[in-house]
Amino acid sequence: MDLPRIQVSPPGPGPARRTVLARRILLLTAATITYNLVEAAIAITAGHQASSTALTGFGLDSIIEVSSATAVAWQFAGRDPEAREKTALRIIAVSFFALATYLGVESARALVGGGEAGHSTVGIALAAVSLAVMPGLSHAQRRAGRELASRTAVADSRQTLLCTYLSAVLLVGLGLNSLLGWTWADPAAALVIAAVAVKEGREAWRGDACCAPTPHPARAARSGREDGCCVVDGSDDCGGG
Repeated sequence: MDLPRIQVSPPGPGPARRTVLARRILLLTAATITYNLVEAAIAITAGHQASSTALTGFGLDSIIEVSSATAVAWQFAGRDPEAREKTALRIIAVSFFALATYLGVESARALVGGGEAGHSTVGIALAAVSLAVMPGLSHAQRRAGRELASRTAVADSRQTLLCTYLSAVLLVGLGLNSLLGWTWADPAAALVIAAVAVKEGREAWRGDACCAPTPHPARAARSGREDGCCVVDGSDDCGGG
């Protein structure tokens, strides 16, 4: 009589490694908060001077990124980070929704003639620097979050990555406005970013950002997972809705 096979899940990181990863996430979070506070101050000031909705919105996005990173820091500062995960995810999701709402309203107002932005050398330089910095920071956050199987760390890395997209949009929008006088370019592109923010907010709210490692390679292939994290395909089985 053949005994049924028992699939054994691969072990996750041990206590020492988890401590290292949690500390790394806290350091990355501190770097994110510091950078975004400086970025917000510069962008909002320059946006006000140039009457640029996109540049001001970019500064507000930086403030939202600070709220997301602060939620992650709060989670990992506790003795039991997993117990705080759901609340932290809710905070990150709400920050995505707030960003999408602001971008949608302000972009629509700019497109129907709510004012024309002037040239901003400071804004162009800031967008270029953020476009260079944010991808590496997002990658480091996501890598540590995946290894630790932390939904909040991966969700925060998506927030940082969204800031990268917004940096590109801002750079293109300010550039086209300065070079060609196309005032509609950046609010139109910002509407696309708003749609992405809604999607990311929904996934963070449902807890689809990241999952624990899958016990069997075939099951991982069926569920669309990579590197121990979910790729949402409508058949998520890691706690998402």
